[in-house]
Amino acid sequence: MGEGEENVEDKKVKDISLKDLSKMLEDFAKARDWEKHHSPRNLLLAMIGEVGELSEIFQWRGEVEKGLPNWEDSDKEHLGEELSDVLLYLIRLADICEIDLADAATKKIVKNAIKYPPNKKLP
Repeated sequence: MGEGEENVEDKKVKDISLKDLSKMLEDFAKARDWEKHHSPRNLLLAMIGEVGELSEIFQWRGEVEKGLPNWEDSDKEHLGEELSDVLLYLIRLADICEIDLADAATKKIVKNAIKYPPNKKLP
């Protein structure tokens, strides 16, 4: 590793923006000449595959408590990896589709707040 370069694995990132992750993903794909494979369809199908892997983790566990208190550290680490795979594909898909994911998510939260005011019961 060159001078001034940071090893991401050695540093626990507490706060990173979607734009930072998007740039990292773009650089990663460019360095491997994978951009030609990153069509919206391919990214969506890859993300769905990762959602399937995420689902497998919960498949036979029944309901689980918030915070996953009875899970092994290795199971939590695996969960984090699969959640990350889904997130990273989602960010890359939004980027390729030229959707500002942070803006879209913020607008969706506002829209949901109007649609579901605090005193309105769910159907």
